[in-house]
Amino acid sequence: MEQAGMEQGTRGELVTRLAETIKAVTAAHPLRVAIDGPPAAGKTTLADELAAVLRAQGRDVVRATIDDFLVPRAQRYRRGRYSAEGCYFDAHDRAALCRVLLDPLGPGGDRRFQVSVYDAESDTRSSPPAATASADAVLLFDGVFLLRPELIDRWDLRIFVSVPFERTIERAQVRGAAALDGSAADIERSWRDRYIPAQRLYFATARPAEHADVVVDNEQLRRPAWEVRPPEGSPGDPDR
Repeated sequence: MEQAGMEQGTRGELVTRLAETIKAVTAAHPLRVAIDGPPAAGKTTLADELAAVLRAQGRDVVRATIDDFLVPRAQRYRRGRYSAEGCYFDAHDRAALCRVLLDPLGPGGDRRFQVSVYDAESDTRSSPPAATASADAVLLFDGVFLLRPELIDRWDLRIFVSVPFERTIERAQVRGAAALDGSAADIERSWRDRYIPAQRLYFATARPAEHADVVVDNEQLRRPAWEVRPPEGSPGDPDR
């Protein structure tokens, strides 16, 4: 159902609108776009769809995800596998994310970046070779907790993907069954004890939807709704 203040349309219309929004933002460095939202909200799919459209338009796109900025499992789960506080405070290497990716692409950066500091297969820190972004590149970065206070000023455009928590559980179970990745009971416990309470903590302390430039209601995947808001700062400000 279309919400007050939101447009509703097809996925193609959504992605086209997001591409137009990105094109309208100017900066004196590569554009850093956050695609935030709860787990299983559809952030990665949306980022990939948007990357395909931007590349077809001739834009240089850097794709990266928070999953490649995890810390090793022993640190992630030091408060317990199902700890919501551990999920929010301990799971990600935010300092490295800023150091190797967001700051090099930001104001005064040298555009030399890395898209990963963690190797999931070996559960170890990694340091892949650096690449150099073009001055007009777009970083599309998807993940959780991207609009928390430590990161919010690193983004030039902030997109928040909203989905009811119960729907994210359903999607996670379908995804887990397809990948044979854990039992339905274990997935549900992870969501109810760790991921959803961590998101509630995030919502209460950071209020991410309030700070987003674009909010996408992604409950209906084929008929999403969205709201594009005036940015908090001037799009032409070279320090954004």
